[in-house]
Amino acid sequence: MGMGNQKPESQVNLTLPLVESAFLASTSSLIWLVNYYFPPGPLLRIFFPVPIALAYLRWGNRNAWMTMTVTGLLLTVLMGPTRSILFLIPFGLLGVQLGMMWKRGASWCLSIGLGTLLGAIGFFFKIWLVSILLGEDLWLYLMAQVTGLVDWMFLKLGLLAEPDIMVVQAIAVVMVLINNFIYLFVVHLVSSLLLEKLGNPIPLPPAWVEVLLDRE
Repeated sequence: MGMGNQKPESQVNLTLPLVESAFLASTSSLIWLVNYYFPPGPLLRIFFPVPIALAYLRWGNRNAWMTMTVTGLLLTVLMGPTRSILFLIPFGLLGVQLGMMWKRGASWCLSIGLGTLLGAIGFFFKIWLVSILLGEDLWLYLMAQVTGLVDWMFLKLGLLAEPDIMVVQAIAVVMVLINNFIYLFVVHLVSSLLLEKLGNPIPLPPAWVEVLLDRE
């Protein structure tokens, strides 16, 4: 009798992580799908890496990678391999990275810093991939936009010098890093509130953020 009672419990323990991983993969795919076809602005983008990070917090490294893989397969079927890849890099990898950092109790500075670098790599990967698919160098288009911004800034400052191409590229890289830093900070803020309610809190934020969240 004792042995018979242990087997179903063992099966449940093995099945639950798989079921939750599949559910979180479906959730992640749905968020990306809805955001692509019915974009509500930056709102849903905040949640792109969160389901995969939650899978890591609840069930560890293996299930987080499984959740990311299943999400990629679902998106490949629903939207094609290109859009699936654009989710996996960087948002799928970000989910695993954030889950790992949060599971190990890393500080916000460390998890946001690494996430910012990973997000920037994902941005440049997207530029490279889309450039290949379109047959046009989108980096040159981006440089033209940044050059126009720098020219406007120089004009406002009363400078007559032409911006050097290296300066323009450096400004573009800095802008990408700042954008990803802000994005990761907002993801941490939202996750701090959301995942605590789900019973999987992330590490505590810096003291000034605690004051901002009114949790002192």
